[in-house]
Amino acid sequence: MEYTPISPFMRPISHAHLRVVERPEVSVPGKPINKWELLRELSKAQAAFGVTERDLTVMQGLLSFFPDDALGGNAEMVVFPSNKAICERLNGMPCSTMRRHIARLVDAGLLMRRDSPNGKRYVRKHGEERVAFGFDLSPLYCRSEEVARAAEAVREAEDRVRRLREVVSLMRRDLAALAEFGEEIQPGLGLWDQFRDKAVLTARALRRKLTLEELSAYRTDLEALLDRARNVIDGLETEEMNTNDASFERHHHNSNKESIDLEPALEKGGAADAPDVETDAPGADVEEADTRRVPKIPLHLVIAGCPSLKTFYQGDIRHWHQLFDAACHVRPAMGISASAWEEAQRFMGPEQASIVVVAMLERFADIRSPGGYLRALTSKAAAGEFSCGPMVMALMSRRNAA
Repeated sequence: MEYTPISPFMRPISHAHLRVVERPEVSVPGKPINKWELLRELSKAQAAFGVTERDLTVMQGLLSFFPDDALGGNAEMVVFPSNKAICERLNGMPCSTMRRHIARLVDAGLLMRRDSPNGKRYVRKHGEERVAFGFDLSPLYCRSEEVARAAEAVREAEDRVRRLREVVSLMRRDLAALAEFGEEIQPGLGLWDQFRDKAVLTARALRRKLTLEELSAYRTDLEALLDRARNVIDGLETEEMNTNDASFERHHHNSNKESIDLEPALEKGGAADAPDVETDAPGADVEEADTRRVPKIPLHLVIAGCPSLKTFYQGDIRHWHQLFDAACHVRPAMGISASAWEEAQRFMGPEQASIVVVAMLERFADIRSPGGYLRALTSKAAAGEFSCGPMVMALMSRRNAA
C-alpha cells in the first residue's frame, strides 16, 4: 500500500495514533513467533503494559482470526473481522465493552487500527498487491522481545517472593519451637509468650498475599527475635555456675573419676584402653535414654578449655548450635564414625556430645581409639554415670598448671 493512515474513522486522533508509523522492514524481528506463546508471555507481563485480563481476552479473540499459528514472516498481520464476529468469538461480549478493550490495547501500543476510507474492514487485491483494512497485529509482534523480557522479570520477582515466603515460614516455625523449648528449661519468662504471639501473628499474615517488602520486614523482625531467643536459651548456663564457682569445684572433686586425667581409656598404653573394634552401646529405650538438654556448664568455659578447636574450625562459636556444627566438622577428621556420633547424641544429647568431641580433640594425641573412647563414654552416659563438666574442668586445670 502506498500510504499508511494514522487517523481512525470518525474518531478523534490521539497520541497513540500519532505514534503509529509504518514500520520499516529492518525493525521486524527476524523469525516467526507463535502467537499463543506470545499471548501467554503478555499475560504474565500484563501489569508492565497496563492491560488487564479482559483486554487480553479481546486480544486472544483477535489472534484467533489470524489464520497462521506464527506471527511474522512475509504474511500481512491484519485481521478484518466484523464487530459481530468478534463478539461471537468472545462468547457474547457486548459490542460496547469489546470496543472499549480494543481502545485500551491501542493505547498500550499492542494493536493498531488500519481503518478504510469508509471505516469498513475488508481485504482487496490490486493485481499482485493485497491491501487489508482492520486490526494490525504487527505492534504486538514487533514488541515480542520486550514482552519476553518483562515476563521474565515478573517470574524472577515471583520466585524471590516465593523463596522469601518459605524462609519466613521456616523462621516462624523455628521461633515457635524455641519458645516451647525455652518454656521447658526456664518457665515463667514473659519472653516466651511474646515469641509465641509473634509466631502466631506471622502465620496469620502468611495466609495473605504479601509483597516482597512486607516479607522482608517480617524476616528482619524474625531474625532479631530468633537471635534473642538463642541468646537467652544459650545463656541459661546456670547462674549458680557463673556466680558460685565453689559449688562447681566441689562437683569436680567428687566426680574426679570421670575426668580426662583419670580416664584409663584416654592415655595411650593404659590398661583399660577402649577396644579398637567399636561395639554398640548398651541397649535401652530411646525415650528413656534421650537426655537432651543444655549442659550445666558455661559455653565460654568449653571454648577456653579447648583452644585447639579454633585451629580446625574457623567459624564463630557463640551459641550451642554453633558448637554442634564445629563438632560435626571435626568429627570425621578425628576418625569417629557416623554411627558412634549418632549414638553419642542419642544418649548424651547434641550439646554434651559436642563438648566431649571438642575435649577429645584437645587431647587427641593421647587417645588411642577416638571412636572406641566415645562409645565408652556413651555407655556411661546411657547408665547415667557420665557428666561432661569434669572433662572441661580437667582441661582448664591443665592449662592453668602449664
